[in-house]
Amino acid sequence: MSETTTPAESQEIEATEEYATAELAGETLRVKTIGKWRPSYMRALRLSDFDTWAEGVLHPDDVQTFIDADATFDEINAFVGDAAQAAGEPVGKSAGRARSSRSTRKR
Repeated sequence: MSETTTPAESQEIEATEEYATAELAGETLRVKTIGKWRPSYMRALRLSDFDTWAEGVLHPDDVQTFIDADATFDEINAFVGDAAQAAGEPVGKSAGRARSSRSTRKR
């Protein structure tokens, strides 16, 4: 990630990316839509590496705001859930097969 994003770079990023929004510590942050998230961002999230996750999924101009907020784990977890839902899918949902509704019994 670069230290700062120029206005021209910000406009180009906004033109090519779709963003949803979520609130953290009274700030509205822009989050890429779920289809733009990479598996490495989800790994960072599972490992509680929130700064790396933020660099991957937030608008470049919002990453430092996220870091500066120094939010609690409860606040971050709520933000991540809200961000994922706003971006298109709640975290933890899987496109995997559903379990069979028919029970099996030992014979």
